[in-house]
Amino acid sequence: MEKLRMGIIGVGGIAQGRHIPTFMNLADKVTVEAISDVNEATAKLVSEKFGIEKVFPHYADMFTEVDAVTICTPNKFHAEITIAALEAGLHVFCEKPMAMTPDECERMIQAAEKSNKQLAIAYHYRFMKESIAAKRLVEENEIGRPLVARARGMRRRKVPGWGVFTNKELQGGGSLIDYGCHLLDLSLWLLGNPKPVEVLGTTYNDLSKIPGQVNQWGSFNHETFEVDDHVTAYIKFEGGASMLFETSWSANVKDDEESVSISGMDGGVDLFPFHLNQMKHGMLLNTEANWVPGEDNPSIPQALNFINSCLGLEDLIVKPEQAMQTSQIIDAIYRSSETGTSIKLG
Repeated sequence: MEKLRMGIIGVGGIAQGRHIPTFMNLADKVTVEAISDVNEATAKLVSEKFGIEKVFPHYADMFTEVDAVTICTPNKFHAEITIAALEAGLHVFCEKPMAMTPDECERMIQAAEKSNKQLAIAYHYRFMKESIAAKRLVEENEIGRPLVARARGMRRRKVPGWGVFTNKELQGGGSLIDYGCHLLDLSLWLLGNPKPVEVLGTTYNDLSKIPGQVNQWGSFNHETFEVDDHVTAYIKFEGGASMLFETSWSANVKDDEESVSISGMDGGVDLFPFHLNQMKHGMLLNTEANWVPGEDNPSIPQALNFINSCLGLEDLIVKPEQAMQTSQIIDAIYRSSETGTSIKLG
């Protein structure tokens, strides 16, 4: 089987911590041929650390050397680089979120369709073994028609104080677009990606503007903090389903929490921890899996799915149209908070 030649654009923390090591562990299927980063010192360090000889100051210069690229830049550059790579005839694996705006997402999809190349977005929560098991239960009608989703991604005083996470111009937002997007995307996928019709959202950053905050993940400037650190939303879908959503980098909660719950007509499924809840035989039954198949590291099946889709062996799990839907809801939450009203979609 031929190997996919991969280039990495943007070699900061997520590239070094997740994508480059994952691809190198799949050396029978993919080779990391080249890297590019605007920070030459970082690019040199990564080149030496991972033994990647080809280093390009500008990402477009690597296009003739690779079959696909993985984009790990700040969100502001996702659309621009994705479209350029697709137009050059390359497959694209882009970090989440897909882009800064729904319009950018749409242009990315159009470029993928025109080039007939794969475009995947790195929503790796879908590749967690519990998520895959829950999707199987929903598709096999174990919970009946889904009615209500509840998604929470809560961190206690953990604003990421490194990189550009709190830079609104480069990232487009804070806790919602960086962290909550994972739980939002996963919930939408489990619901079957119904069409959203109305979104009511509220964003906060009051806590992070107070001087002298205790923060577990580095320091940040409270005077210039301009992104959201806590977000709530209520989302209604075509067909009657709804979602209660909350995420935070910096909540005054007892413990960090990640949870997704789908309640349907005949039962419900909870993730983190994984449970199936049903009414059967005149009883209320809670089923806990004794064993769930799959990889403990979701980066591996995520990378394999992208590689195999590029080689024509399987379909993408995270389709760009679905990732765009997540971005549409994120955009609507921000607009709803700004205007103080609900946002009607479609």
